[in-house]
Amino acid sequence: MIHSRTSALALRCAPLPLVRIGFVGLGRRGLATLRRYQYIKGVEVTALADLSEDCVAAAKSVLQGWEKCEGVKEASESLAHVSEEKLLCYVGEDAATQLMHSGEVDVVYLCTDWDSHTPLAVEAMRAGKHVAVEVPAATSVEECWMLVRTAEETQRHCFMTENCCYDWFSLAARSLYNSGFFGTLTHAEGGYLHDWRKFFADVQTQSYEQGAFHGGNPYPTHGIAPIGQLLRDNNDRMVQLVSMTGRAMGQDSSLGHANSTLITTEKGVTVLLQFDCTTPRPYSRLQTLCGTKAFAQKYPNVTVQKDPGVWINEEAEALLWEAPLTPQMKAWQEGKARGVENPMNYAMDVRFVACLQAGLPLDIDVYDAAEWSCLVELTRVSAEQGGMPVEIPRFRP
Repeated sequence: MIHSRTSALALRCAPLPLVRIGFVGLGRRGLATLRRYQYIKGVEVTALADLSEDCVAAAKSVLQGWEKCEGVKEASESLAHVSEEKLLCYVGEDAATQLMHSGEVDVVYLCTDWDSHTPLAVEAMRAGKHVAVEVPAATSVEECWMLVRTAEETQRHCFMTENCCYDWFSLAARSLYNSGFFGTLTHAEGGYLHDWRKFFADVQTQSYEQGAFHGGNPYPTHGIAPIGQLLRDNNDRMVQLVSMTGRAMGQDSSLGHANSTLITTEKGVTVLLQFDCTTPRPYSRLQTLCGTKAFAQKYPNVTVQKDPGVWINEEAEALLWEAPLTPQMKAWQEGKARGVENPMNYAMDVRFVACLQAGLPLDIDVYDAAEWSCLVELTRVSAEQGGMPVEIPRFRP
C-alpha cells in the first residue's frame, strides 16, 4: 500500500516577528549557543531545560551577563531579549517535555547528546514547535526517516545547525558555482580533520557514535553539508557510497582510525569525504570544488584556478568575494564587521531567525538533515563490509 506524503519542501510557516526560543541541553555546547544568541535581534529566550540544576544555573548566569556584549561593536542595537522574571526553567528527566509543551516557546533548540537528538526533535515537532538541532540530527537511517515523516506530518521546521554551510569559502564558492563560474561540477571533497588524539585516548569521554571505535564516519556533516547544498542547487543527490576505515594501529587502539568515503551522485559527480581525529594531521575540512571550467580549495592554502590563471591566498580570497552577494554572504560580512567570535555561526543564527520572522523556507531543511546525517550509519555499514557499495536513500518526495 502506498501512503501519500505531505511535502515539507520549501516549507513556509506563519511569520514569527518575535522568535521565542527554549533551549534544551545546557552543557558546554548549550552555553556557547546562548552566548552567541545575545547578538541576534528578534529573539527572546523564554525557557531553559536540563537534567542538571547546576547547568540551568550556569545558563541563567550567561543570560544575566548578556548586557555586557564584550568585544562586539554596536551590540546594544541588536540584543536578543530575556526577562529574568518570566524565564521558565525546567530541571529533571521530564524537563525537555515540559519546555516543549509551554505556550511561551515557538522554537526548541536542542544541544543535547547525539543519541537524544532525533527523539527530542520528533517530540518537539509533535508538540507544535519548530526545531533547531545540533549536528548530526540523527545517527541512523531509521532516525532520519523519523525526522522527515514528522516534519511532513506536522509541517514544522527541523533545522540542523550545520555552521559549515555558512563558512565564507563555502558561501562564496556556492555563489560562484550558481553563476556558472565552475562550469559543470565533476568532483568535490569535504571532511573533518582535527587532531583530537588526547580526547579520543579517553574512551570514557565519548559515546559509541562519537568515538574512534565508530567504524565509519561518525561526524560527516561538516564535510558533506556544503557539498550537499551544491548538489541540491543542481537538482542532484547522493546515491551510493563506499567507505573504508584505517586499522593500522589495530582494532583495539583509539588511534589511526581515519575514515575515507567515496560517494557518487545521480548525475555522476564524485565526492570524497574524510574523517580523521586520531592522527596529527593539520586541521582541515578539505573544501575542494572541481568543475569543467574552474577549481577552488580552501585548505591548506586558498586556491582558485581558472584558465589562464591561478590565484592563491589573498588574491584567491579577493576573487571569491567577487561572487554575487547572497543574503547568507551579507550575514557573514555583518558578523565579521561587528567583531563576533565566529562569523559563520553568526550568519547561521541570523539567517535562521530571519527566515522564521519572515515566514520563509529555511536555508537547511529536514531533507538536508536526513541526507547528510544518514552517512553516520551508512559509512559504518560499508566499512564493516570491507568497503562494499551501500545505497543512499532518497528522502525528498
